[in-house]
Amino acid sequence: MSPSLVLVANAGESSISTFRVTDAGLERLSVTTGTTGCSNFAVDPERGLVYASVKADDENAEAGILTLSLDRETGDLTPLTRVPLPGGAMNYLSLTRDGSVLLGAAYSGGYGIVCAVDAYGVVSPPAAEVRFPRLHSVLASSDGRHAYFVSLESDLLAQFSLGDDLALTPLDPPVAAAPTGSGPRHLAFGDDEQTLYVLTEFTGEVLRYRRDPAAGTLELLSATPAHDPSEKLRHSVIDEDPRENHYVWGADIHLTDGVVWASERTASTLAALRIAPDGSLSEPTGFVVTEEQPRGFAVSDDRTLLVAAGERSTTVSLYRVDGADLHLQGRYETGRGANWVRFA
Repeated sequence: MSPSLVLVANAGESSISTFRVTDAGLERLSVTTGTTGCSNFAVDPERGLVYASVKADDENAEAGILTLSLDRETGDLTPLTRVPLPGGAMNYLSLTRDGSVLLGAAYSGGYGIVCAVDAYGVVSPPAAEVRFPRLHSVLASSDGRHAYFVSLESDLLAQFSLGDDLALTPLDPPVAAAPTGSGPRHLAFGDDEQTLYVLTEFTGEVLRYRRDPAAGTLELLSATPAHDPSEKLRHSVIDEDPRENHYVWGADIHLTDGVVWASERTASTLAALRIAPDGSLSEPTGFVVTEEQPRGFAVSDDRTLLVAAGERSTTVSLYRVDGADLHLQGRYETGRGANWVRFA
């Protein structure tokens, strides 16, 4: 495959920036406009396809999922097809089964979806839907057999088997609880998928769940703080302004070799938590102040690079990953309201 690309959603101006990773840093190739309100997308790098959640606009009365083709040389994204979502836009999209299945979670709409994707990137209307208040993310296991939807308001992870027909069947038990008032938000699998890590928005903790790979069920084991104690952030309260009240405001989570990284938006930090052989986590080894209000960041496939975006910044930061340390390589213009990052 050609050199890595980095895609960044700039929700403030309804665009997606495409960067090429070079020895010197990031080279911005193009900015694709017309992705109305896009704050998240999923990438199928093998097929050169991007699936972007977009909001209703003058031409489309409903939100939808836009399929775009990615030109790896120019960075341009070309719209191909669009499937409407009458229930509202997605806050999180992810792929499974070699890109043939797309999963989504809608915060405002309070529903999650499973859609088939054909060989040309055409997304079907949802084949299955689930409903929980303020769903914030969804991931499937690498074998595509189990799917996990995270409800921030209900403090739970809804766990399902995903059938060949894309039906969602609740596991036994159907949900795994998170601590009351924690506000679970984004999730990441451990390398062996026997552990699932979940970052909470309201308490800024990384929850560790034991996962049974055969049954798919989760068991909560521990919670480790991932926000800077020197900031003296307070426990968040749903629907209150975190910045105004100096609340904890956890956002995104990703793994590198032996480390869980978590972002916190009020203090604009990235925290590093070392992973022990049993999957347990250390207290954070340090905090890196990054782009202001870092809702989204991403890690390269080889886990040597990390790119962070900030909702109150027009630049992204590129870091070289060195164990539990980050070394800033440069900052690069992207656009207003940058809040989602993926390598391609």
